[in-house]
Amino acid sequence: MNSKQTHWENIYTHKNPQEVSWTQKKPAQSLSWIESLHLPKDAAIIDVGGGESHLVDYLIDMGYSDLSVLDISQAALNRSQERLGSKANSVQWIQADITAFQPKKKYALWHDRAVFHFLTQKEDIETYTNTVSTAVDQYLLMSTFSKNGPLKCSGLPITQYDIASISANFSFVFDLIQQARETHTTPFDTTQAFIYALFKKTDT
Repeated sequence: MNSKQTHWENIYTHKNPQEVSWTQKKPAQSLSWIESLHLPKDAAIIDVGGGESHLVDYLIDMGYSDLSVLDISQAALNRSQERLGSKANSVQWIQADITAFQPKKKYALWHDRAVFHFLTQKEDIETYTNTVSTAVDQYLLMSTFSKNGPLKCSGLPITQYDIASISANFSFVFDLIQQARETHTTPFDTTQAFIYALFKKTDT
């Protein structure tokens, strides 16, 4: 187990959802955009860093049947599986560091809320971008801390983005089609500024 995984396993082993800032009861912005895409119910969707997120719960209830959830923390994935009960059997659970992930399939939608901004090294950002460019054949939904957001999360430094800078990172293969800002209220009543960006794969 590397130091990154150890860090996140410790977080998810010792803190409950009400003790971590990123908890959302309902990921409303992401769900709204996903619904607007009208993807077929068998479209392949992956939630990157979705270990304990409730997005997968809603997607299952919406009838999507080809769902994957990736997280570096096995403890986070275990929590979601326990929460979902028998519904968890319909999801592919992937324990992996996103910078080492080698997708075995193409995804119609790649969703990432609050993973990409943890990448602070140029080589890791480039690796992520290259993975997305080959693994995604339709849509990329990204959410990160904005320029007005925190500089750290869970004791780790992050990279802040605005719409222009996150678009520049993916513009070689994706077109920006929607953008939004969100003030996220944490379980302990503080706020965090996020941006959301929805991209469509460039026609080739």
